[in-house]
Amino acid sequence: MELRGACVVLGLLLLLNVSVQQNPTKRKPPKKEETKNTAIEDLQKQINDIVQEMNLLKEQQALQTVCLKGIKVLNKCFLVNSVKKRYHTASEDCNSMGGVLVAPMSSSENSQLLDYIRQSLGQEEQVWLGINDMITEGDWIDQTGMKITYKNWDTSNYRSRQPDGGMSQNCAVLSAGSNGKWFDENCREEKASVCQFNIV
Repeated sequence: MELRGACVVLGLLLLLNVSVQQNPTKRKPPKKEETKNTAIEDLQKQINDIVQEMNLLKEQQALQTVCLKGIKVLNKCFLVNSVKKRYHTASEDCNSMGGVLVAPMSSSENSQLLDYIRQSLGQEEQVWLGINDMITEGDWIDQTGMKITYKNWDTSNYRSRQPDGGMSQNCAVLSAGSNGKWFDENCREEKASVCQFNIV
């Protein structure tokens, strides 16, 4: 519907431009070439503005669809994918939809994500998080390359405090079975995932 409205506006602008060019004014007309170039530039600017607005509407519509299928948490939408994949495949799939693997930034966000995973996937499921230490062992970063500030590693077991996998486990998962605690895992394992989309 919004796309049709934008097309109607574009058509009206084109008709207006043609009628302006066909009805000369009584003033001394400027040089024909200058008028034509100015009119073309104005029309091109109007077309560019309409195209930009249509792209924004498409993006908003896509986000609304994601939010309807998933959940909205603060300024983000989460959408679960139950198909188990390796970390990199899950990440690429999220990127292709315009999102990234989820990376909770607070205890509240982690709790809401845990609830969503339990409702969507089950009580014991694990999902990939959008954090890893592939570049430098022990330096956990999100998918934008920023060092993470919120962490929820499982430290309840003295013998296996997380993250404990060293060089062989460079990707993180959130475990619903461990009340939302994080574990490091081998990136080649296959896990479900949750994509995160920022709402502007």
